[in-house]
Amino acid sequence: MSDWKIYGQLYWAFLRIGGLTFGGGLSMLPMLKYELVEKKQWLTEEELLDCYAIGQCTPGIIAVNTATFVGYKKKGVAGGIVSTLGMVTPSLIIITLIAACLENFMSNPWLQHALMGVRGIVCALMINTVINLAGKSLVDVFTCVICAAVLAICLLTDLPTILIVVVSALLGILFERLKKRGKGGKT
Repeated sequence: MSDWKIYGQLYWAFLRIGGLTFGGGLSMLPMLKYELVEKKQWLTEEELLDCYAIGQCTPGIIAVNTATFVGYKKKGVAGGIVSTLGMVTPSLIIITLIAACLENFMSNPWLQHALMGVRGIVCALMINTVINLAGKSLVDVFTCVICAAVLAICLLTDLPTILIVVVSALLGILFERLKKRGKGGKT
């Protein structure tokens, strides 16, 4: 397959994802899974979760970060750029149109009611995604404890997310090293 065809596929896939996903990064995960894992088979589900986790842990918008990382994984720097452009194109068009007509849109009661319905759908999609992620990510007692501890920390404190991520990653490394040491393996 030619490079141009792959770039076109990357752009089109992320254009669809970016244009049909509402509610932020977490709500796009089911569409990413369908498009990239099931339909295109560019990634395994585990690779997608890794890309998503990296996208979430790096500064910026999760959707854009994930698109960039997936594109890079598929076709290098150019693939990352093309995927990113595909992801942001719908938002740029929609935001430009809305900005041009903002006053008319925001006072329209039909739009306000429609957005209320969309918010409900986004919450349901996010809950569904969290449940699916939990099934794949909470694989042992350690990951369950980390999840519960981080949830409590997030609900009860205002600690920066990056600090929580770094400490959790370090705890994961420490846990695995201790587990290997306990089994007599090399560290």
